[in-house]
Amino acid sequence: MTVKQLSLPELANACGHSGVPGVGLWREPVREYGVEAAAKLVRDAGLTVTTLCRGGFFTAIDPAERRRALDDNRAAIDEAATLGTDTLVLVSGGLPAGDKDLAGARERIADALAELGPYAAEHGVRLAIEPLHPMYAADRCVVSTLGQALDLAERFPADQVGVCVDTYHIWWDDLAPAQIARAGAGGRLHTFQLADWTTPLPEGVLTGRGQLGDGSIDLAHWWRLVDAAGYTGPVEVELFNAELWAREDGAAVLHETATRFSSVASEVLGSSEVLG
Repeated sequence: MTVKQLSLPELANACGHSGVPGVGLWREPVREYGVEAAAKLVRDAGLTVTTLCRGGFFTAIDPAERRRALDDNRAAIDEAATLGTDTLVLVSGGLPAGDKDLAGARERIADALAELGPYAAEHGVRLAIEPLHPMYAADRCVVSTLGQALDLAERFPADQVGVCVDTYHIWWDDLAPAQIARAGAGGRLHTFQLADWTTPLPEGVLTGRGQLGDGSIDLAHWWRLVDAAGYTGPVEVELFNAELWAREDGAAVLHETATRFSSVASEVLGSSEVLG
């Protein structure tokens, strides 16, 4: 998503040139290209698919809407397995129109996880609940903190349901460090994503994720926390940023992002050899 102006073949080529060994894919471009074809493309390019985004949106009250959501999430699990990733990231869903019951919405998420967790495990895929910043609670995700995400995840086996830690969404929360340790102890740190917080936020707020190093987040600090919690998986960068998308040369954006990533990684790992 960081370089959504690139087609999947262009992305695979640019990753090779920039020494990026893995990519988190989004369902829309994968479906447009063809799931099997996308799997072959990244495999032939020597890339690992780190995660697939996104499943979720479980909070509908209408039974037919809920059935459609469950069917769509089963399809997302199938797609993740085909692409060779073991992690499907979940954006759980906001409040239905006219509804104000946060607790009820969260329980409907738990009901969906109870049905989908075993299906995901059968396909070698883990579900990663991503808490989103509270400003998205009404329309996008009623799970706003790592604590809330873990309270849901811990109802189910760790190989079925864990969490996604995204710096953009949790950097403000002084309880988050303890929750990262809790997630690590329970084997529920399924993926880790970097993005910075810059202001002013754009209208609609969705495309306000800052390029690494441009904002207020101590990215190396959060990386050290997940590292100390035992996380050994890939570290992703996920930037919804209209200014980056408007740049015609997406490969240059990717190279810039990889350079910024290497700078953060060198703070954490003490080495510039962090890609490839």
